[in-house]
Amino acid sequence: MLRRVEQTPGRTQRHGWHDEVNLKYQLLIFDWDGTLADSAAMIVGAMQRAIVALKLPPRSDESIRELIGLGLSDALARLYPELELPHLYSLLNSYRAQWLSEGAGEAPLFDGALDAIRELHGAGHHIAIATGKSRKGLDRSLRHHVELRPLVLTSRTADETASKPDPLMLKELLVELDVKPEQALMIGDTEYDMAMARAIGMDGLGVTCGVHEPGRLRQAGATALIEHVGHLPRWLNG
Repeated sequence: MLRRVEQTPGRTQRHGWHDEVNLKYQLLIFDWDGTLADSAAMIVGAMQRAIVALKLPPRSDESIRELIGLGLSDALARLYPELELPHLYSLLNSYRAQWLSEGAGEAPLFDGALDAIRELHGAGHHIAIATGKSRKGLDRSLRHHVELRPLVLTSRTADETASKPDPLMLKELLVELDVKPEQALMIGDTEYDMAMARAIGMDGLGVTCGVHEPGRLRQAGATALIEHVGHLPRWLNG
């Protein structure tokens, strides 16, 4: 059973009426970067410009892509483990400035993603987001994608809970919406998404349009793979 709630930017409030939904997965939880948004190239470009601006030792594009999906602080600490905290903060701030300078920092949704979400929402699925983005960043993206925003019931970001692959953000969504792990599906493009779902007994569906290879998604526990979110309605109905 799901509680239908008033939508707020972030966490829902548990009130309203109960909605019986006869679906295997009542709750669909989506990653953002690389899953809904085609943002990997923009992320890599912004990080490379930040590295150059601060005259840090170079890092390859692939080493940056590898970390997409983690919370930004965790990703930077892995990218530059030798840097002390003040220098990591400088890199974080430089990256954010570079990201915002890139066409207002908003990546397009993958082709077919919005139509798929509309179809799934109309069929009775509840839609949530679990992302490595900051709350400010996700809210900005949802304001930009105005047709998607009203379809998203609730969300968690890496700066308000534990970063992936810790499953805490998924646990919080389940508690908030009164859903069991087996009634929810995590959809993402990285092993971090699949690992956190597997850790709590939730199915994870990997999308191969993002940053991690299919083999890594399978090894991390993906229940199945699809090319992109546009194929999700057909997969669920199959």
